[in-house]
Amino acid sequence: MNIISFTLPANASNLADSILPMRERAEFIDHITSQRVEQLLPKLMNEHNIDMWLIISREYNEDPIIKTLLPATWISARRTTILVFARKKDGSVGAHAIAPYKVGSVFEKAWDKAKQPNQWLALVDLIAKYNPNTIGINQSTHWAHADGLVATDKENLLAHLPSQYKTKLVSAEPLAVAWLEQRIPAEIAAYKGIVKIAHDIIAEAFSNKVITPNQTTTDDVAWWLRERVRELKLQTWFHPSVSIQRSDAVVFDHESSFTNGYDKQIITPGDLLHVDFGITYLRLNTDTQQHAYVLKTGENKAPVFLQQAFASGNQLQDLFTEQFLLGRTGNEVLKRARKSAISQGLKPTIYTHPLGYHGHAAGTTLGMWDSQGGVMGTGDYPLHLNTAYSIELNNAVYIEPWQKKIRIMLEEDAIFDQSGVWYLNGRQTALLLIKPK
Repeated sequence: MNIISFTLPANASNLADSILPMRERAEFIDHITSQRVEQLLPKLMNEHNIDMWLIISREYNEDPIIKTLLPATWISARRTTILVFARKKDGSVGAHAIAPYKVGSVFEKAWDKAKQPNQWLALVDLIAKYNPNTIGINQSTHWAHADGLVATDKENLLAHLPSQYKTKLVSAEPLAVAWLEQRIPAEIAAYKGIVKIAHDIIAEAFSNKVITPNQTTTDDVAWWLRERVRELKLQTWFHPSVSIQRSDAVVFDHESSFTNGYDKQIITPGDLLHVDFGITYLRLNTDTQQHAYVLKTGENKAPVFLQQAFASGNQLQDLFTEQFLLGRTGNEVLKRARKSAISQGLKPTIYTHPLGYHGHAAGTTLGMWDSQGGVMGTGDYPLHLNTAYSIELNNAVYIEPWQKKIRIMLEEDAIFDQSGVWYLNGRQTALLLIKPK
């Protein structure tokens, strides 16, 4: 495998063949971590004026950020693991580990227990060596991802830190969020293939391979997704949900659709199906929502009224993503997009979130389903380039033949860069079709 220009194997005969063996995954993850520390971190520490960044964790109570930096063969921190990044005069960043064990190849071991038995004093010695003006610690009001310094570890830090350095402690929130949200080119190249895998799994799930109309339930499909992901040696980061909208008197509740409120319905011809599904692979996450239609006997395509309704979801995606602009806040994008969509007769609900090392990741929040007027804190954060988003939204449409309102709920993974917003593996532009049996 060429890990610098990683792509899925072009000659893969099936989905399983396109997924790397565990050893090669580890090689890729470690290579990416090294590249990010060398190429991305110096720029970010300079931009946010943080001379030293401390990441402190104990085993099984890990800071969310330390998990983005540990070697691929480490499942968690070991005992107390302290990672230190320090800006050097030449513009590079020194990466050090004050830990009982050597932490991979990225970090220089900075604790000799025989010379200094106290781990915290070893940290003080390293701080004194660099004498930084600002020392970032992971505390954040708005992002849980950047709030990983737990009370006991902070108490230990303050108990050992000389007074002249205590005054230099600052929140690393802007650096932490930037580290989590920004992707380097090699990651973006890999992300394309990761999203393709997720799309391919959904296409399998919404097919006659899995669904037999009048027999299969929505719960059957959700659990098939879980089993399929395991077969492929992947992981999901949330339990999938599968729901149905159909020609009946039931008022559809889209919130319940995400909490398995429709988990045991039998799938029948004429149903509009919806799935919410995400995988984790190579430390990156996907988050996808798509629709399928179950054909009735004699049909070879979905009814025009459903095709038109689906098209309105694509229209909303376009109106929304065209509002992305470097430096514009999530709340500004949300307000502009809603105004534009409503002026064109749509009934939008927009709840888009950053994507990357976490499914609901750090970065700019662009609405929540129950907060269409904006989101305090994370919605006030401005857009940055080379960041990934799960473009998540829905449009409500009244369906005359069904005498009811339905929702076209879409979610596709995309990158925002200098060219604008583009989808990592395209987006669904037509309903998937399931044949009757």
